[in-house]
Amino acid sequence: MYTLAKEVLSKYYGYADFRPGQDVIIKSILNKQNTLGIMPTGGGKSICYQIPAVLFQGVTLVISPLISLMKDQVDSLQNVGIAATYFNSSLSHHEVAQRLEETKQGVYQLIYVAPERLEVASFRHLLQTLPVSMVAIDEAHCISQWGHDFRPSYLRIKEVIESLPTKPVIAALTATATEQVKRDICHLLHIAPQQAFVTGFARENLSFSVLKDEERRPFIERYIQQNKENSGIIYAATRKEVDQLHHYFQKKGVSVGKYHAGLSEEERRSSQNAFIHDDILVMIATNAFGMGINKTNVRYVIHYNVPKNIEAYYQEAGRAGRDGELSECLLFFSARDVQLQKFFIDQGQSEEERKANEYKKLQLMTDYCHTEQCLQRFIIEYFGDQTTTDCGTCSNCTDDREMSDITVDAQMVFSCIKRMKNRYGKTLVAHTLHGSRAKKVQELKLHQLSTYGLMNKRSQKEILQLIDYLTAEGYLSLSDGQYPVLLLSHKAIAVLKGEERVMRKQAQQPIQAVSERNELFTQLRTLRKEMAQDAAVPPYVIFADSTLTEMSIKQPRTEHEMLKIKGMGEKKWERYGEAFLTVILEYVARAPQPQETSSGKKNSHLDSYHFFMENKDIDSIANERGLSPQTVENHLLRSAEEGYSLPWQRLFSTEEEQRVKEVIKTSDSAGLSALKEQLGEDFSYFTIKAVLCKIALEQQAVHS
Repeated sequence: MYTLAKEVLSKYYGYADFRPGQDVIIKSILNKQNTLGIMPTGGGKSICYQIPAVLFQGVTLVISPLISLMKDQVDSLQNVGIAATYFNSSLSHHEVAQRLEETKQGVYQLIYVAPERLEVASFRHLLQTLPVSMVAIDEAHCISQWGHDFRPSYLRIKEVIESLPTKPVIAALTATATEQVKRDICHLLHIAPQQAFVTGFARENLSFSVLKDEERRPFIERYIQQNKENSGIIYAATRKEVDQLHHYFQKKGVSVGKYHAGLSEEERRSSQNAFIHDDILVMIATNAFGMGINKTNVRYVIHYNVPKNIEAYYQEAGRAGRDGELSECLLFFSARDVQLQKFFIDQGQSEEERKANEYKKLQLMTDYCHTEQCLQRFIIEYFGDQTTTDCGTCSNCTDDREMSDITVDAQMVFSCIKRMKNRYGKTLVAHTLHGSRAKKVQELKLHQLSTYGLMNKRSQKEILQLIDYLTAEGYLSLSDGQYPVLLLSHKAIAVLKGEERVMRKQAQQPIQAVSERNELFTQLRTLRKEMAQDAAVPPYVIFADSTLTEMSIKQPRTEHEMLKIKGMGEKKWERYGEAFLTVILEYVARAPQPQETSSGKKNSHLDSYHFFMENKDIDSIANERGLSPQTVENHLLRSAEEGYSLPWQRLFSTEEEQRVKEVIKTSDSAGLSALKEQLGEDFSYFTIKAVLCKIALEQQAVHS
């Protein structure tokens, strides 16, 4: 029967072979085994039940949570000649009656319904008269109360299946399921553990980044401008935020739409269709948008706010690059966003046990924002896969900053928590270490501790960031609940005993550190006074001293860099920015600038290149420099792109190069994921990238 499945794949879908993971899931279903398939977004979950549905006698009932998903799937099936229909609230009574009659006549092989339809008595009666051979449950994580999108209506599915005259095969599919959710799905749907197939969570074509201390709107505006030919989604936490962002970017002339539950059904449908058909390129939305939208050419997903958990984040971010082409996932971190999510949890109607679980998941989402590990690896390990390696492309993997020893600072934090008897949260710990005179510190007599003021040369913000980092790296943990307290882990105890060291990447340094009251500051203050006199306003209305100080220290050279200065903002840039930038540029042109050394971040890739040219291998360079092998690999390719000669034979063999070239000629797509899929396990992503790099450089040489 599997041979027939491959024939159906070729006939209806135009592919010769199944993707990795699809084959084992389809074989299990064809063997009439209840089956759970956990596959990444864009991994081809639908085919796993659609092809068996074509081969089985009778009809397949597909339970899907969203109208948009049903219509999209049915349109696609009908387009390739497979008889399918759907029932949902968008249909008129006449359309429902007509489709019910056609269903009774055996016209359809697949019927899509929302779980709520199973509660309609007339539809349940219809099911009793149909030869239902399979029940396929899409977005199966919705059945688990521990899933990120639990829907009580999904709990009725089990009851409906058990009421059918004949026992159908159950096929449950999802892209996001933790070990706990996986066990829950298997238990509720009677799926044997050995029939649960996890085909991997990694999305090699996605590059993940976490952005802190960035002014979000100016950054996104520049990003959209740089990607003006590409489609993207911007997720925000609230309807109000969506409306404000939509208004802002619409005024900026961006081709933008919006989507949230506060809009009418017609407004949502119109906006969604415009996005799908590329009439608009950017969609700003709450998490109400996206599930079931099979738009493959989304090149980036930006999260304006921190999501509630990693499952939700990975599902939303995973809407980028469904076609396998390189795409970006950017997440802005703000502590206020975390507080907003805590508020949502607190105001929810869930039971206390579920709330505690949601707080725990939110903390792991926060840890993701503070970790210095590979971001994709952090996500994949969250889902229970401990076999993955660093992706080599996320903002952490490509961060070239050197590692520094922060063991002493970490011991100060751990010692303070221990003396506070593990009873307080991170804010009070930071206050105590900083030496704050806050009323609560005095009331609790924390100022009497030996660790009080131990880090008084650090700002409270720096101490909080350090605590967040130590939490993300597993040295600290947090108790459950809305107001968690800090707890020491076994790793922290080992550090306190002097058995382990703690390393962290060095903080970013300003371009040039100068005295707060330097010559440039004086010139900027003079200009401010002149402008204030002309406008008849106090000087601080133009810019605060702190803004002038930051300008004099960082010495921005462009509008982009000026907008990063705290207190600048777009309106002030429009009114005053160019005049201040002119003064800075004139100062920079006169002042001698320090020369960056070869060990500076700017030339870090060349350091790796020189080591490589001294006959050191990639792993040795990585160990010596405290970098990941993937970062060193990226350094070498960057050096080649900048014109430095590489001995390619050390990176791949002549046979490997020839094989990649052959696959490129016969492949419909030259995308990295598509090539990897065809080349198989014998070829690493780096080998393929290196061959592609060499080909591109050779073509440039021919045309130059």
